[in-house]
Amino acid sequence: MPTTFQEIPRERPLTPLLDRAATPDALRLLGEAELETLADELREYLLYTVGRTGGHFGAGLGVVELTIALHYVFDTPEDRLVWDVGHQAYPHKILTGRRERMDTLRQKDGIAAFPRRSESEYDTFGVGHSSTSISAALGMAIAARLQGSARKAVAVIGDGALTAGMAFEALNHASDVRANMLVVLNDNDMSISHNVGGLSNYLAKILSSRTYASMREGSKKILSRLPGAWEIARKTEEHAKGMLVPGTLFEELGWNYIGPIDGHDLPTLITTLRNMRDLEGPQFLHVVTKKGKGFAPAEADPIGYHAITKLEPLNAPAAPKKAVGPKYSSVFGQWLCDMAEQAPQLVGITPAMKEGSDLVEFSERFPERYFDVAIAEQHAVTLAAGLACDGAKPVVAIYSTFLQRAYDQLIHDVAVQNLDVLFAIDRAGLVGEDGPTHAGSFDLSYLRCIPGMLVMTPSDGNEMRRLLSTGFHYPGPAAVRYPRGNGPDFPLDASLEGLEIGKARVRREGRRIALLVFGVLLGEALKVGEALDATVVDMRFVKPLDEALLRDLAEGHDLLVTIEENAVMGGAGSAVNEFLAGENRQVPVLNLGLPDCYVEHAKPAQMLAECGLDAAGLEASVRARLARLPG
Repeated sequence: MPTTFQEIPRERPLTPLLDRAATPDALRLLGEAELETLADELREYLLYTVGRTGGHFGAGLGVVELTIALHYVFDTPEDRLVWDVGHQAYPHKILTGRRERMDTLRQKDGIAAFPRRSESEYDTFGVGHSSTSISAALGMAIAARLQGSARKAVAVIGDGALTAGMAFEALNHASDVRANMLVVLNDNDMSISHNVGGLSNYLAKILSSRTYASMREGSKKILSRLPGAWEIARKTEEHAKGMLVPGTLFEELGWNYIGPIDGHDLPTLITTLRNMRDLEGPQFLHVVTKKGKGFAPAEADPIGYHAITKLEPLNAPAAPKKAVGPKYSSVFGQWLCDMAEQAPQLVGITPAMKEGSDLVEFSERFPERYFDVAIAEQHAVTLAAGLACDGAKPVVAIYSTFLQRAYDQLIHDVAVQNLDVLFAIDRAGLVGEDGPTHAGSFDLSYLRCIPGMLVMTPSDGNEMRRLLSTGFHYPGPAAVRYPRGNGPDFPLDASLEGLEIGKARVRREGRRIALLVFGVLLGEALKVGEALDATVVDMRFVKPLDEALLRDLAEGHDLLVTIEENAVMGGAGSAVNEFLAGENRQVPVLNLGLPDCYVEHAKPAQMLAECGLDAAGLEASVRARLARLPG
């Protein structure tokens, strides 16, 4: 069987060994000599299934051998295995009883894109955001100690996730409490070290062996009787290891560092993991893998093959192409470059989302004004605050769900000081197949309660450009939130002119009912407006509201309906309710938005329909409320 594939298989491959390894218990019955072939079969099956469903791609290919080795050595699920982020967990899903359901991956009522506790006992911790694995595994290790259990806890973290401060907070605490746990660093960029080879693998086996550990403990007992002798010996050992391996940082944090070793060398992986499994205290294993391993195009372009869309059958008729406008992220990327041409004080900041937030062109054209801070959202926001203190105009491009991680910095470091920072909040609302961990369900709720914050919700690409310019020129913290995907299909205006702050726009005049729309659901609302002869308003601003228009609408209509792709609780509709209540206006109001639950993964259109936010659902809700009005 080939070990490197040139194309994704369209027919289900023959996998006799994988057929026998449907669960980790069955996997552990295989001989070690069979595992190399199993890895080939698992990689080919992974290529086949992701080709059918689409999804995260390169990271899973890179951890095939590591996943096999972890489940082979550790007694999962009794031993706790925690995956960071989850992009790399597809092989884990295949080996833990979900192989035959992989064709439902990321689909409505199918298996999730990330590990989740409700899906499998092997998914010990639900993930979606990065850098949580060490903290979670540490909690599990402490729980095992309190319960007198010998079960193990293992965290698998990618080197990108190790840039976040939370990971280092957990590393520091684990050392402080001398937790019996293992952290596996999956270094798929060789960003820490290129020192992988025969000598490094050999040293890892020696340093992780019981013999070495026993000698080390014996020496400690003897030398500890002599003042300062053990500390000198420990430092000597640490510096000797540091000359050969890059683990000095982790050793200083109190971890027993082993590595780096080749993450595709199964015999070395298994030997090293067995050696480390029963060592006392915090253990750190550094493995180097190749993202996209085994699929030549992904090895050559790991960023481009981070995720893929599903392959259509070879002879399938071409689907008719629907006319769509540019992606909202592309609108932002172009606006950023256009504004940077005019405003030399503009700087762009992103926490590792250059491609996703479309800052590629900006990073190439304005490299001195572009800052990718890696997966460190808290730092990104406070960095922006520092820049704003000294005359720069930072634009922070960040996903809605990731800004949640920097909420303290948003309030204390930016808003309290009324600093001039613009937040371009991508992936607002429902995001589809990635599910609730990636949905931007709460940003309107958590932003509008911050004093001095300007909060805007564009309804299309042109409105987005105008509102970005409005926020850029606003002397204080401002946010423009926009969704994933494409906007309406019409030419974009190149203007960088802003809008009057707090001014809504009536898009359709009607009677009895007024639909107040915050964001891109305007298109659906206009359909409902035609069906019900309702007034339709593009509200544009969540904070401040267009209070004068709200007074007029309340006077001239029997029912006001607020529409938003945000949690109803505390969202834009709540802002309207508060204003009307404050003025003692007794007009009925219907708030429509995301329900008080986590909306499960599906196609975006399916999710909107499930929430009653497509045209049919909106119309049904309005008609039902109208039927309950007196008279």
